[in-house]
Amino acid sequence: MNKVFFKTFGCRTNQFDTQIMISKLDDFILSNNELTADTIVVNSCTVTNGADSSVRGYINSISRKNPNAKIILAGCGSHSKGETLFKDKKVFGVMGHSEKENINQILKEPKPFYQIGDLNHIDTTVVEQFIGKSRAFIKIQEGCDFRCSYCIIPSVRGDARNYSEDNILTQIQKLASNGFGEFILTGTNVGSYGKKDGSSMAKLLKRISNIRGVRRIRLGSIEPIQIDDELKELMGESWMAKHIHIALQHTDDNMLKIMNRRNSFKEDMALLEDISSKGYAIGTDFIVGHPGESEKIWQEAIVRVKQLPLTHIHAFSYSKRDNTPSALMSDIIRGDVAKARHKELTKIIKDKNLDFRKRNNTNLEVLLESGKDNIYSGLDQYFNRVKVLSSQDLSSSWVLLNNVEVKDEGNMAEF
Repeated sequence: MNKVFFKTFGCRTNQFDTQIMISKLDDFILSNNELTADTIVVNSCTVTNGADSSVRGYINSISRKNPNAKIILAGCGSHSKGETLFKDKKVFGVMGHSEKENINQILKEPKPFYQIGDLNHIDTTVVEQFIGKSRAFIKIQEGCDFRCSYCIIPSVRGDARNYSEDNILTQIQKLASNGFGEFILTGTNVGSYGKKDGSSMAKLLKRISNIRGVRRIRLGSIEPIQIDDELKELMGESWMAKHIHIALQHTDDNMLKIMNRRNSFKEDMALLEDISSKGYAIGTDFIVGHPGESEKIWQEAIVRVKQLPLTHIHAFSYSKRDNTPSALMSDIIRGDVAKARHKELTKIIKDKNLDFRKRNNTNLEVLLESGKDNIYSGLDQYFNRVKVLSSQDLSSSWVLLNNVEVKDEGNMAEF
């Protein structure tokens, strides 16, 4: 049988989508070697022009290294750049999001194909295994109704829509029975779950927590305005990971308006202080160097960052994304300025994280991944990585750690 290799770019949603495709390979063999594979499926990201460049670079590189392989473009890039890559004969085929579940048949196509599908589809596949993972990503919704000025995702993922709650619960039941204990709920905009169906994130979490074998649940990135009182009430539950990622994007209200965001600093500050008081680590997304971010705005923004109880950050230097309102803005920030601001921001959060780890270095519940040379690595309930030295085989094991050494570069322990 032909061998298929998957190259996945981007977010957890893409990682889940890859698992869906893998689960449908009835007539093909999954390969872990891109150089000997007959077919290479590139599950692409298109969130920035840089992401597009990374995908194109990989396609050009693998075409040279494995010239006989058929290259299939999937993922968000298939909707933004797929037509061009197909016309330029850079790829053998292009398949849209709605075609994932048909991959077994699609890969049998003898001639070049362009099957883009639509942006209204919701998968029904129940994934029972996550290849090479100790934690399971659970996709609960697709698409986004927000229209942030810098973001192309709604145009390549569609509007917000929910996965079937029964399918979500069935999937978790099967994964839990197969030994998975930690579940990360993911999607394009997870906080929108249930809004159109009279349900909610909190109601879904309660039902998931009742499934035997579920030990810890993490949420993917959520918008500040989507954290309601019902969700806050669950934050004291033992099965909730003590880390939440709240997408602020900026701390200056003028910048938030320019970005067409729905949050404000005053409300964000009150929300994060409330959640922090519950013992939570808090992460965020932050875009540095977006058009309009003057030096005065930056200095005021960084003062506000220092006031927030943040412990983790995904900081991005703004990258122009074609076909978005931000791409048309003229007040451009130089790349070296954005780079310096990025460095300043991440240093502040790194120091905050170190302080948090020093204050939270006991009773750490860590799910370890595979190890090498008696060193295992995993994430604790606060989403901090811990390296564990042990002569035992601790792959995919839960350990409770108290004697944890906190260092600048990370936490260390023996077991």
